[in-house]
Amino acid sequence: MKFSVFQISRRGDREKNEDRMGYCYTREAGLFLLADGMGGHPEGEVAAQMALQALSAMFQRAARPIINDPAGFLSDAILAAHRQILRYALDRAMDDTPRTTIVAALLQGNTAYWAHCGDSRLYQVRGGQLVTRTRDHSYMEQRLTLAADAKPSAYQNNRNVLFTCLGSPTKPQIDIKGPVELEHGDRLLLCSDGLWGSVDDDVIVHHVGSKPVPTSAPDLVEVALQNAKGTSDNVTVLAIEWESQTEFMPTKTNISTDEIADGGFASTLQVPLGPELAAMDDLDEAAIERSIAEINEAIKRSAARKR
Repeated sequence: MKFSVFQISRRGDREKNEDRMGYCYTREAGLFLLADGMGGHPEGEVAAQMALQALSAMFQRAARPIINDPAGFLSDAILAAHRQILRYALDRAMDDTPRTTIVAALLQGNTAYWAHCGDSRLYQVRGGQLVTRTRDHSYMEQRLTLAADAKPSAYQNNRNVLFTCLGSPTKPQIDIKGPVELEHGDRLLLCSDGLWGSVDDDVIVHHVGSKPVPTSAPDLVEVALQNAKGTSDNVTVLAIEWESQTEFMPTKTNISTDEIADGGFASTLQVPLGPELAAMDDLDEAAIERSIAEINEAIKRSAARKR
């Protein structure tokens, strides 16, 4: 399996970055993940990180070296992440639950499957043209679908109102697509709403379709930050270019899984810290607890200042 990948996240004008992203792969399968912790609820960044960890751990156990039932795996893994977030809130007797969106792409052989819950998106671009994108679980997208001639601006006030996510009291809605046959040069873009909320789809497709992923991803993030200057949300992008076995050309950003032994596994989870990124190959339970303690301490300090 051969592909190029590039990921980047920026805090924008928010106090903290609640987006998370990462990917992991075996010799014959790869899982690419992006989650956007939801503001208005506590510890969104923890929910996003837990979602990535849950899916990555289940992938490591199930990919031997491929996933036998990709659609079933994505559904089960996302529901497991949802339950883990609820259990986290219950154990701490939280008044409200942490919540997050999720979008996941599973690539193996020459096919892709993807799943999402919420409004983090996946775009598939081929030959410079949009093939498809996920449809947000938002009231705005729902109304636009029902009214084909409507313009997004007509529902802009409801853009961030979702009817499903991970961590909510109700069972999440998960949309799954696949198998989708991949061709050499196909590009997949996973992104948070901080990107598509300030950059039109045609601009996203132009960048993704006309530039290598190490260029298109950071360029798109800069466009989003400039367009929403002063009010920018967190902006996170994970871009992948699929490459055929016969046309693969090694570069610094290309990955070939051929060197991984049977039963081997590689993972990278990047955790945004402010405007920067800190790479964490394996965030263990102790690291999670440290992060939670820091978050809770920050909440206590904020409450003390208000008093």
